[in-house]
Amino acid sequence: MVNAPLEDKQSTSIIFVLLISAAAALGGFLFGFDTAVINGAVVALGEHFNVGPVLVGMSVSLALMGSAVGALSSGFISDRYGRVKPMLLAAVMFTASGIGSGFPFTVWDFIFWRFVGGMGIGLASAITPAYIAEISPANLRGRFGSLQQLAIVTGIFIAMLSNYILVKIAGGSASMDLWLGAETWRWMFWAEVPPALLYGFAALMIPESPRYLIGTGREREAESVLSRVLGEHVLEKIEEIKLTLRVENGSSFADLKGRFGFTPIIWVGLGLSVLQQFVGINVIFYYGSMLWRSVGFSEENSLWITVITGVVNIVTTLVAIAFIDRVGRKPLLLLGSAGMLLTLGLLAFLFANAPLDAAGHPALSGSSATTALVAANLYVFCFGFSWGPVVWVLLGEMFNNRVRASALALGAGAQWVANFMVSASFPSLVEWAGLGKTYSIYAFFAAVSFLFVMFFVRETRGKELEEME
Repeated sequence: MVNAPLEDKQSTSIIFVLLISAAAALGGFLFGFDTAVINGAVVALGEHFNVGPVLVGMSVSLALMGSAVGALSSGFISDRYGRVKPMLLAAVMFTASGIGSGFPFTVWDFIFWRFVGGMGIGLASAITPAYIAEISPANLRGRFGSLQQLAIVTGIFIAMLSNYILVKIAGGSASMDLWLGAETWRWMFWAEVPPALLYGFAALMIPESPRYLIGTGREREAESVLSRVLGEHVLEKIEEIKLTLRVENGSSFADLKGRFGFTPIIWVGLGLSVLQQFVGINVIFYYGSMLWRSVGFSEENSLWITVITGVVNIVTTLVAIAFIDRVGRKPLLLLGSAGMLLTLGLLAFLFANAPLDAAGHPALSGSSATTALVAANLYVFCFGFSWGPVVWVLLGEMFNNRVRASALALGAGAQWVANFMVSASFPSLVEWAGLGKTYSIYAFFAAVSFLFVMFFVRETRGKELEEME
C-alpha cells in the first residue's frame, strides 16, 4: 500500500504522455491520408486531364518534393520556434491542400496544391518523432514513437476506405459525379479537411518539448511539463538536459559534417531513410489500385484490395508497438528485411511469368492471382512491423540533443527525395521494363537493407536521449 501513490503518479504520467503523443501523431495520420488519398484518384485524374504516365507520375510524386522541402526546413523552424508551432503550420498546409486539390483547373495547379500538402507532410514527418522522443520516458519511447507510424498507417487505411466508399456510392468509378455535381475524386481530397482542422486544434492543446524549453531558458515551463511526464527526479533530469545542451550548444546542418561528408551516425540515418523507400512500399499505397487493375481486377475490387492492405498495415504496426521495447529495434529490422526479400521476390516471379492480355499487361488469374494478393499483403506485413515504425523511432532517438532537429530534418528530407524517385519512376519503369523487373529492383534493395542493418545499425533500446553520441 505504501507504493500505491507512486504507482498512481507513474500511471498518470504514462497516460499524459500517451495523450499528448497521440495528439502530436495526428500529423502522422494526415501524412498517411494525404499520401494515400491519391491512390483512388490517380486513374480518374489521368483521364480528367488527359495526361500520360509521365504527368501521372509527377502529379503523384511532386507532392513528395514538397515533403522534402518541408522536412529539410523543419530543423531550422523547430529550433527557432519549437515543436508545436510548426505542427500548426502543417495543419494549415494540410487544410489548404485538401481544399485546393479538389478544385484544380489544370494538372499544374493540382500539382501545386499537392506540393503545398507535401510541405505539411514534411514538417509533420520530421517534427512529430522528435517531439514524441523528447517527451517520452526511455523505457516506453519505442512504443510511443511507434504511434507516429500507427497514425500514418491509420491515415492510409482511412484514405483507402473513404476512397472505396465514395466510389461505391458514386456507382463504381472515381470519374462519376457524386454530390453537388462534383466528381468523386474531388470529394476524396476534400475528405482531408476535417482531420486537418482537428490536428490544428490538438496542436494548440499540447505542451512544448521540455528540451526545447530548457534550450531557450524557460526552465519553469520545462519543469512543469517534466513533472507530468516523469512524475519524479525532475530537477535531476533538467540538469542532465542542460549539461548536454551546454556541451552541444547550437544546431545547424554544418554540425552534421564529418570526415566523409557527414559523421557516421548521420550516414546511418540517411541509409535507413533511403532504404525504407527503395524497398518500394509506397508503390503499393500510391499505385495499388492502378496495379491491381492492370493485372485484371475491376476498379471497385482494386480499391477493396487496397482497403485490406490498409488493415494489414495497421495490425502489423500494433505488433511493432508490442515488441519494439522488448526485442529491440535491430532484430525487427532484420526480420522485416528478410521477409520483404522473399515476398518481393515472389511477386517479381509471378508478374514476370504471367500471361499477357491484349494490351500487353500481365493478366493474373486463379492461383497466381491469389498468391500475388497474399504475397503483397505479407510484404506489407513485413514492412509494417519493421521498417515502417522502427525507422521513425530510430530517427527520433539515435541523434544527440545538439543535432537531433537538423539530423532528423536531413533524414526525413532524404526519405522524401527517395520516395519521390521511386514513385515518379514507377509508371514509366513498368511501361519500359514490366512489373516483374520492377519488383526485382525492390527485392534487391530489400537484400541491401538486411546487410545495412546487420553491419551499421546500433541498438538504442532503453537508452536515454542524453546518452546518444
